[in-house]
Amino acid sequence: MIVIAGNQVSPSALAADRGLNAVQAEVVARMAASPEVFEYSSADLLQFELKMRDHLVRSAKALFASGIAFSTFVDSRCNEAYWNRTELGGFRLREGILPSQGIIDIFRNGRLYATECATAMVIILYHATLKSIRPADFERLFADILLYDWRYDQDLDLQTAVTSTFLPGDILYFANPDYNPEKPWWQGENVVDLGRGLYYGHGAGIKTAEEVVGFLNDERRPGAFRSAYLVNQATRPGFAYLSRFSDSPPGAPGPINQVSTHITARIGSTVWRG
Repeated sequence: MIVIAGNQVSPSALAADRGLNAVQAEVVARMAASPEVFEYSSADLLQFELKMRDHLVRSAKALFASGIAFSTFVDSRCNEAYWNRTELGGFRLREGILPSQGIIDIFRNGRLYATECATAMVIILYHATLKSIRPADFERLFADILLYDWRYDQDLDLQTAVTSTFLPGDILYFANPDYNPEKPWWQGENVVDLGRGLYYGHGAGIKTAEEVVGFLNDERRPGAFRSAYLVNQATRPGFAYLSRFSDSPPGAPGPINQVSTHITARIGSTVWRG
């Protein structure tokens, strides 16, 4: 269910207002069909979320196409013209390099990079944020980027909550309880929901849920009997917080249009605020 300023809104009403692309229409349809309540105090906040979710999907596909390799932290690599590789295998932005330059280089020169799946998710989050907010604000908010596992700048305002409603742009997790201890990096796979039943996981590629499960099941210990599975939780950036820095001012053309103030996404007993 979608509620804006106290009023339930239908997907057809949103689509008819300004038009939604395929990813955004799927987000709205899944929200509307869910028993969970997605509540916004203004339409501008939903508009920003739909824009950024679309960029999250686009960024995931772009990272896959970049040629970036999968590796453990021991064997990670980066373009040292933009990043310093740390002792633990992470990447710290070089002095004098703008955050946007460092992130964009990963997508332009992906074959110079190798890392594991959690870091790849954070790279996607930064790239989608760069595409969604004003450039000057991105440089200011993320001035000292360190790419390492689930380390991320607090200004991404990441929130993870239990949910059974998965939306395009969500970061999800497939757990592999009987993983091969000789390959601990396959104890699970972080993925981006791309919509239309597809997911991108770094190292696994773009696959259906059944194919991701099969991929992980092939990495189980000998004699394993428990299957990999999709965990009922989603990780999402703080859309409401980031909307303060939107590159589209309130009232700008978009799928919906009202004055922006505050958002609450109520997921079961969990409340996400921005």
